[in-house]
Amino acid sequence: MPEKDYYKILGLDKSVSGDEIKKAYRKLAMKYHPDHAKGDKSAEEKFKKISEAYAVLSNTEKRKQYDEFGASGFNQRYTEDDIFKDFDFSNIFREFGFGSGNSFRRGGARHSSANDFFFASSSGRRAVQRKGNDIVYELPLTLHEVVSGTSKTVNLQNNGRVERIKVKIPKGMITGKKIRLLGKGEPSHSGGPAGDLFIQSKVINDTFFEVKDYNIYINKNIKITDALLGAKVPISTLDNKTLNLNISQGTAHKTMMRLSGLGLPQMNSKARGDLFVRIHIEMPSELTSEQKKIIKKLAHTGI
Repeated sequence: MPEKDYYKILGLDKSVSGDEIKKAYRKLAMKYHPDHAKGDKSAEEKFKKISEAYAVLSNTEKRKQYDEFGASGFNQRYTEDDIFKDFDFSNIFREFGFGSGNSFRRGGARHSSANDFFFASSSGRRAVQRKGNDIVYELPLTLHEVVSGTSKTVNLQNNGRVERIKVKIPKGMITGKKIRLLGKGEPSHSGGPAGDLFIQSKVINDTFFEVKDYNIYINKNIKITDALLGAKVPISTLDNKTLNLNISQGTAHKTMMRLSGLGLPQMNSKARGDLFVRIHIEMPSELTSEQKKIIKKLAHTGI
């Protein structure tokens, strides 16, 4: 079944406001409304599609779900009944100037309500089989697990029993990223499919590495002489490697140096973020007499 692009159906882009959605729907509804189409089957089907798109995009929560999970993920969560639930076509159509909105013609038959029109079929309206509720399980992960990927076992309470589910965690699953396990959510109470299980990552804070999206940050302390003269200093990466970082002569305190492609891997991609090194120049709290003499000589040279 092809995915439904509700924005495209209404001729809109994703950045539109609620008023723009309403305006676009009104324009199309005026054109394809069944009482205007005079039995045109293609127009009636078009009217149903634009009405379904409006029912989703005009609802804040449904639009949020559609934008987050896409057409495929949304349609797995919402049946046609769910989409039109609590959507009052009669008020909408009265507002748009279609009269009471309580009578619709389709295929030569007059339906007594908008609901009957949208769900009419040769065998009558189908029984509602609602999908079970989805479950979101927050899973703590270390940075090293995010870098390399891992396998985890999660324990779910389901109908009074504990279900152990082994989950493969892909690389790059930073905080907030989710993977979906179809049919592992709560069972339906009306004979429909079970909901889905969403494993959502929560990266554990690391004492050495700081994370922002796919980029990582570390602090590197260097001596004054290294900053003045230049040096090679060792740094550790998340891949458990040690690299020599080139410190240029005259490097200033709090200089930020970037090492491209040494950050976190991006989920479902070969790309990686970057490693940023903050340079901190160490200032000695005490000087020996010999060090003081040398510093005084340097002061006379203008340094």
